[in-house]
Amino acid sequence: MTFVNQNFVGTYPYGIFVNSNNSIYILNRQTGQIHIWLNENHLNPTKTIEGNLSDPFSLFVTTNGDIYVDNGQYNGRVDKWIVENETWISVMNVTSQCYGLFIDIYENLYCSMYYNHRVDKNWSTIAGTGVRGSESNMFNNPCGIFVDLNLDLYVADEHNHRIQLFRLNQRNGITVVGSGSAKLTIELYGPSGIVLDGDQHLFIVEKDNSRIIGSDENGFRCIFGCSGSGPTNDKLSGPYSMSFDSYGNIYVMDAGNNRAQKILKNKPYSKSFLLISLGKILK
Repeated sequence: MTFVNQNFVGTYPYGIFVNSNNSIYILNRQTGQIHIWLNENHLNPTKTIEGNLSDPFSLFVTTNGDIYVDNGQYNGRVDKWIVENETWISVMNVTSQCYGLFIDIYENLYCSMYYNHRVDKNWSTIAGTGVRGSESNMFNNPCGIFVDLNLDLYVADEHNHRIQLFRLNQRNGITVVGSGSAKLTIELYGPSGIVLDGDQHLFIVEKDNSRIIGSDENGFRCIFGCSGSGPTNDKLSGPYSMSFDSYGNIYVMDAGNNRAQKILKNKPYSKSFLLISLGKILK
């Protein structure tokens, strides 16, 4: 079902986040606004946050409600909206847009720099060389990122059509899904978003195939948009990022259709399908 349409998400929207209370945060790239729905049944946002944001691509919301937002296109930084006093501060200088943002359990800030082909943690590069490439220590336009409780980094390496895993303090990645993976997994075409569940199962937004890939004990499979792209409610068109509520429902930015879709989970959820963000793991 369509959660919200172009009136709120704008054109070709990218950023969405669902927190541990099932509040939904959506970026509008054109207006630079953050729309918040505290109740998914409300047609209009409960709150809208204004900021000096220029074409923001990604956001991350902490368990206390602080919001980190990409502001790298023209302003060259990541900004933080502090919920306690509702003010903005700059927290990180960047030289490229952050197509993915993440805050780990120690409050370290990660940014995947799409045009610089690297991932920075706070102010240091921890993955990628800054040069486009397909070697194990390189990226070709990194997008979504996820950091697990072991501080291992997963990166959707879009134009290398793979998911790279970087163990803590390692500069060479392991291809865990897609082109070049050691085990036969599933072919990917332009992965852009990635989430892990509590059992370390991967869920991937595959932008260029307009579908969502999931995994469990039996391996990888398509779980939505499996019959091609389109504008109907059973299809996606160039989806970019995704997030999950505590019931296992999927929220996805359906960028090519200028909408945010809610994909309802239609069977009882098991432990492996309790899809949660890092904030929910901590709680």
